[in-house]
Amino acid sequence: MKTFVNIFLGFFIFESIGAAPIADTVIYASEFSDIPLGELPQPFVYAENEQSDQLEAEIGTALPSITQESYSSAPLTEEPEEEASTPKLIDGSSAQGSGVLGPQTHDGLPTCLLCTCLGTTVYCDDRELAAVPPLPKKTMYFYSRYNRIRRINRNDFANLSNLKRIDLTANFISEIHEDAFRRLPQLQELVLRENRIRQLPELPSTLTLIDVSNNRLGRRGIRNEAFKDLHELQYLYITDNNLDHIPLPLPESLQVLHLQNNNIQEMHEDTFCKMKDFNYVRRALEDVRLDGNPINLSKTPYAYMCLPRLPVGNLI
Repeated sequence: MKTFVNIFLGFFIFESIGAAPIADTVIYASEFSDIPLGELPQPFVYAENEQSDQLEAEIGTALPSITQESYSSAPLTEEPEEEASTPKLIDGSSAQGSGVLGPQTHDGLPTCLLCTCLGTTVYCDDRELAAVPPLPKKTMYFYSRYNRIRRINRNDFANLSNLKRIDLTANFISEIHEDAFRRLPQLQELVLRENRIRQLPELPSTLTLIDVSNNRLGRRGIRNEAFKDLHELQYLYITDNNLDHIPLPLPESLQVLHLQNNNIQEMHEDTFCKMKDFNYVRRALEDVRLDGNPINLSKTPYAYMCLPRLPVGNLI
């Protein structure tokens, strides 16, 4: 009997061990990325019981309130809309009555809509302008490059007492009124390169930079002593103009003189120096370019002995 009981207990223990669940191994999702959901192993099948259904329902009802709280941008109370600010001109005056942001152009558009106005600077580059547009009175820097302007009239820059720089590069300018720039009391830089100018007008004595390169000045486009009274002039560029002489006299303030690619054939001994004063030294004029001219600099060595550096050009 005792033996029978031991056999029965042993059989019962063996059955209990065989019925115990085996511990699951860790399986990463990447191992079953291509297996349909219905064929996944048992650990991936979620139990569908009342508890899980209740939890899913609770989550489903909670999400809308969370979403509304996080992403809703509607104000709780209505706020009055801000009034639109009135556009102002460069000089600070209202644009009403004279067009928005500047006086009206010949095309019927306000200047500061047709162009770009930043502070006291007006940019009108590449706008297919046929004439200088009306500018706000406080304009200090004016750029109108790559347009179709053919003429500078007497009153194009009238009453612009603060204007310091004019850049009209790459237009079709062939005529400039004699008084177009002379009445500008603070003009410092005048850039007229790449046009069709045949005659320079009167220039204000305040200029520090003049660039009239790539024009058609020739032998008569610069009047005698045109730069004599420009006592603040430091940079003078007259390249590619078919000049046959160096325009004299040049102011003592001059630092850079570029005359490349003209038709200058000779130079006088008093072009830069003083014949009667061998102790005279012109220290300011450090950059003289005469390359591209049919002139032999070695024939007139005394013409530039007073300079701190030799001119660039043909020495043979």
